[in-house]
Amino acid sequence: MAERLVIISDMWGAKKGLWITSYLGYLQQYFDIVFYDSQQLANLDLKVNSGENIHKAFVDGGIDTAVAHLVKKEKVASHYLAFSTGGTIAWKAANLGLPIKSLYAISATRIRMEDKRPEVPARLIFGKNDAYRPSLDWGEKLGVEIENIDNFGHTMYTDEKIIRKVCQDLLDQVTKLPNKSKKVV
Repeated sequence: MAERLVIISDMWGAKKGLWITSYLGYLQQYFDIVFYDSQQLANLDLKVNSGENIHKAFVDGGIDTAVAHLVKKEKVASHYLAFSTGGTIAWKAANLGLPIKSLYAISATRIRMEDKRPEVPARLIFGKNDAYRPSLDWGEKLGVEIENIDNFGHTMYTDEKIIRKVCQDLLDQVTKLPNKSKKVV
């Protein structure tokens, strides 16, 4: 039986998420996947879907709404893969008791403002050029390792090289593939 993987989108949800199909293409044969559009989790219904409006809606209560909905919906311990705002949603939900086996968060915005680490295995990666990445001091204080990748910014999760890396990391971590010939690359 396949492991369950919950994927939470960035703030754009499925609207600008063609890149998400690459993750699904690589991972669907190994995982039972559940996908959440972060805008739907947050009940966002904006007249103008600009980056500024979406960001403001998440900051002004959308993140907390999404966290509450995720905790209410998800009762089965699962692995989580989350992008940008989705990473912050998963992190906060884990601190409220969401059953998580592991969390892999890429470019998790606003996570740097959290002062409590969930008691789950967590892997955080950021581009070194990401203005929203937490400091190494923050990581040390919370006891979480932060992987910073050279030459990438905030939306690095949309790049094919990063997509392959993340998928391979998940497969290695979760399925513990003994045969490296099954690599996604």
